[in-house]
Amino acid sequence: MLGSLRFRLPALFLVGIVVSGVIAAAIALALFQSYAHKQLLVKLRREANGLTELYQKQAIAANDTGAHTLRFAPPQLERATGDKIFYVGADVFPDQVSGLRQLPQNTVDWRSGKARTFEFRPPGFTRTYLAVLQPMRLAPRSTPFGALIVATPKTEIASGLRRLLERLGLALIGGILAAAVLGWYLSRRITRPVLALSKATDEISRGHYDVDVPEVRGGGEVGHLAQRFREMASRLGEAEQQERNFLMSVSHELRTPLTAIRGHVDALREGIAADPAVRAASLDMIASETLRLERLVGDVLDLAKLEAQRFTLLSEEVDMGRLCEQAYAAFGEQARRRGIDYEKRFDESPTIVTDGDRVLQIISNLLSNAFRWTPDGGKVDLELGASNGSVSVAVDDNGPGVPLAERERIFRPFWTRDDSGTGLGLAIAHELAAALGGRIELQSEPGEGSRFELLLPAAPRD
Repeated sequence: MLGSLRFRLPALFLVGIVVSGVIAAAIALALFQSYAHKQLLVKLRREANGLTELYQKQAIAANDTGAHTLRFAPPQLERATGDKIFYVGADVFPDQVSGLRQLPQNTVDWRSGKARTFEFRPPGFTRTYLAVLQPMRLAPRSTPFGALIVATPKTEIASGLRRLLERLGLALIGGILAAAVLGWYLSRRITRPVLALSKATDEISRGHYDVDVPEVRGGGEVGHLAQRFREMASRLGEAEQQERNFLMSVSHELRTPLTAIRGHVDALREGIAADPAVRAASLDMIASETLRLERLVGDVLDLAKLEAQRFTLLSEEVDMGRLCEQAYAAFGEQARRRGIDYEKRFDESPTIVTDGDRVLQIISNLLSNAFRWTPDGGKVDLELGASNGSVSVAVDDNGPGVPLAERERIFRPFWTRDDSGTGLGLAIAHELAAALGGRIELQSEPGEGSRFELLLPAAPRD
C-alpha cells in the first residue's frame, strides 16, 4: 500500500504543500516582523516628537518667565498608547510636577544631541523595551538639556507575530485538508487508468492481447499512453495472428513440395518410373519443387536480413527496359493460360545505377501479387516511365482492390487477406524499395483494382 502510486502521489502532493506552506509562513513572519518593527519605530518617533515639542515649550517658558506652565499627564498618555515615557537629563521643571519617569543620566547617551533608537531595560522593570530618544533643547542647535524617551515592550512585536502565526497555522491546516482532498481525487483520476494499464499489461504478458484498455478523458500524457498502449496491444495481437498464419502457411508451402518430392523419389527408388520419359519428368518435378522450396527459404532469409539491416546491395548500371522485359516475359505463360489481358507500356528505357537483381525481385513480386488477385479473363498492365529525376515501374490490375483500412497492413510481413500464401512478397518488395532509396505507392479502389508503383531515384544513391 505505502509503495503504490495511489498512496505516493497524494503523499508527495501533501509534502510539497506542507513544505511550501512552511517556507511561505517563514517568509511571511520575517516580513511581518520587519514591517512591524518599522511601523512601531514610526509610531514611537511620532509620539516622541510631539511630546518633546510640548515639553520643550514648557521648559522654555519656565526658563524665560518663571511662569507656571501646563501640567501634562504622562500616566494617562501611557494608558492610552500602551507606551512608557521617560526623561533623562537636567532638572528644568523645578516648579511643577512633570509626571515624567526620571532615569539616571548614565542610562543612555543623551548629550550627543542625536535622535536615536535603542533597546534597554529601565531600572525597576523586568521587560526589555524598544525605545526612541529625542533630545530636548532651549534653543535650536543649542546643547540639549535632556532627552525624552518613548518606549514600548518588545513583546508587542511578539504578540503580533503570535497572532499572525495562529492565522497562518489555521490557513496551513485548511490548505493541507484541501490539498489532501484534491490530491486524493487527482491520484484516483490519474492512477485509475494507470492501474487499468497495469492489469492490461499482466493480461498481455499471459498472451491475452484482446484486452480492454479504458478511454482516458481529457487527453494528456496518460491519455496518450493509453492510446499508444491500445495500439501496441492491437499490433501484438496482429503479430501473433500473423505468426500463426505464417506457421500455417509456411508449413503448407513446405509440405506441398516436400510431399511431391518424396512421392517422386519413392517412385524412382521402387522402379515404378522405369520409363526414361517418366524418370525425366519425375526429375524435372523434383527440380521444380526444390526451386520452389529454395525461393520460400530465400524470401524468409531476405526479410530477416532486411529487418536486421544486414542486407548487401550491389551497385551497377541497369537497363530498366531490358529488366522490365525480363519480368514481363516471366508471367506471359500464366497470362495466356488464364486468359488474362496482359500488356506492357514502356514510354522510356532509362539506365540507372542500382541493384538489378533486387529491382527485378521487386517487380516480380508486384506482378505475382497482381496475378494472384486478378480473376481469370482479367487485365494486368506493366508500365515503365521516367520523370523528375526518378524512374517509375507501375503494375495495374482489375482485381478486388485494397480497402483503406488494409493499405498499410498489406506491407507487413506474414499478413494475408485470405490466410493463404506466406505474406512475404509485398513486405519484401516494400523493404527492398526503401533499401534502394525508393518507395512503393499504392492507389486502389475497392472493386475496381489496384495500382502498385515502384519509384526509384534515377541518380545513384549515396
